[in-house]
Amino acid sequence: MTFAGWSQIALTLALVVAAAIPLSRLIDAVYSGRRNALSPVLGPVERGFYRLAGVDPAREQGWWLYTMSMLSFSLAGFASLYALQRLQNVLPLNPQGFDAVPPDLAFNTAISFITNTNWQNYGGETTMSHLTQMLGLTVHNFLSAATGLAMAFALVRAFARSSTQTVGNFWVDMTRVALYVLLPLSVVVALAMVALGVPQTLQVSFDATTLEGVKQTISIGPMASQEAIKELGTNGGGFMNANSAHPFENPSAWTDLLQIWSLLLVPVASVLAFGRSIGDIRQGRAILAAMAVMLIVGVGVVYWAESAGNPLLTALGVDPAQGNMEGHEVRFGQAMTALFTAGTSGTSTGAVNAMFDSMTPLAGLVPMFNLLAGCIWPGGVGSGLYGFLVVAVVAVFVAGLMVGRTPEYLGKKVEAREMKLAMLAVLIYPLVVLGFSAASVMLKTALDSLNNNGPHGLSEILYAFASASANNGSAFAGLNGDTPWFNTTLGLAMLLGRFAYVIPVLALAGSLGAKKKAPASVGTFPTDGPLFVGLLIGVIVILYLLQYFPALTLGPVVEHFLMLSGKTF
Repeated sequence: MTFAGWSQIALTLALVVAAAIPLSRLIDAVYSGRRNALSPVLGPVERGFYRLAGVDPAREQGWWLYTMSMLSFSLAGFASLYALQRLQNVLPLNPQGFDAVPPDLAFNTAISFITNTNWQNYGGETTMSHLTQMLGLTVHNFLSAATGLAMAFALVRAFARSSTQTVGNFWVDMTRVALYVLLPLSVVVALAMVALGVPQTLQVSFDATTLEGVKQTISIGPMASQEAIKELGTNGGGFMNANSAHPFENPSAWTDLLQIWSLLLVPVASVLAFGRSIGDIRQGRAILAAMAVMLIVGVGVVYWAESAGNPLLTALGVDPAQGNMEGHEVRFGQAMTALFTAGTSGTSTGAVNAMFDSMTPLAGLVPMFNLLAGCIWPGGVGSGLYGFLVVAVVAVFVAGLMVGRTPEYLGKKVEAREMKLAMLAVLIYPLVVLGFSAASVMLKTALDSLNNNGPHGLSEILYAFASASANNGSAFAGLNGDTPWFNTTLGLAMLLGRFAYVIPVLALAGSLGAKKKAPASVGTFPTDGPLFVGLLIGVIVILYLLQYFPALTLGPVVEHFLMLSGKTF
């Protein structure tokens, strides 16, 4: 680790915060329906959409109708994306002449993109036509991210309002997020990507001659536009199979910095907007401080572990001066690889600029733990905010038990119903991840997909289901997921991780919104200072380590000690 490396990390995070502050003002205006700087241009477009859809923007919904609207929209998205993949061989803009996507893979991919997961059991440049990439995948990168932030809006309103029976209008929230937040940002970032050398073309491929004199056909396509929204929407699905490690998707250190900045920007701004929306900026800062501690600790562990190198490779004669470079890109360096790794797994992005399968065990443990916790520091677009607020509800309940008072958060009393809903959401992840992982290690059809045996093989399976349930989409890169078993089970894990989690959260919003907001008193536990930040971090560590410690011990922890002893399984 070097001072220059830490300076790069600090500069990137400072740029994120500097841009997130003004963006939080825009998100707050979008949340409340106030006029903003983009209203003169996009306002008529927004109103046109409402007229076409028959939506009254002034008519709000209760939590149940809000949830049903979200589910029906997601179902329609799944059906259309599945059909597009199955029919791509007879549709236009298929210059590659690709066949229809097989049913099990189309099922997996459709669920993946409507849940903001972007898990890819295929190589984009060898499977999906230009039409499928643009009309199907890229469009859902916008819509799934907008849906996530819309659901966060519903929970924020529950804390901001008093004795209300409504949490907003899903159709209005989703439209405004896509139109005023994601679309303008994506246009700017896509143009910056093009300027920095990322291709944006409908051309299929071109021929190049290597230094050895061999002709090579290289795939190409509309990448810059997909790169922009895949990062800004914390989606992560790459046009190329190698994702952001590919020199076309991520050609330089400047594009690497831009991608990290993009994937962290909207989640950080959303947390600051939360503070503005409830009328207390300090509350948003406290939540962001807890997220920042978890993110920076993760960056530090990855940076340290990868810089220390792999003694197994050193014993084979590999120069350890640069640390562990297996599966890494030299043009990015250890520091920015560490920040990308912690950032993409601390959000629900899932894009990668290095292969986690090649990292040292403790470095690989960091993104795995981030996923097991649900990708909530700073989280996906919307999903990070509502996920962390669920943790905050649990934290104030624990604090209330310790001092013998009825727990309260932001003026809303947290009682038995709210805790049942919060714990129902929290327990979804371990049930899905550990359940499907346990089944997979018992089935030969699943074990045949592994590239490694022993602890590393367990990590590959555990990581796959953690990534799917947390709607992250990154892979350990050693598992063949394109099989009927994994296409089906990972698809179900994505569905449960998104909808079985958020339905209790929206019910929690309905329950809290109906409560009267009480003013703070001398007995109110302060939730805007260092003590609450420490409580949040403590609850996170205890809650998730207790759930996953045995599995992590059998996977990356055992592998770490094997590596130190110079052994492989």
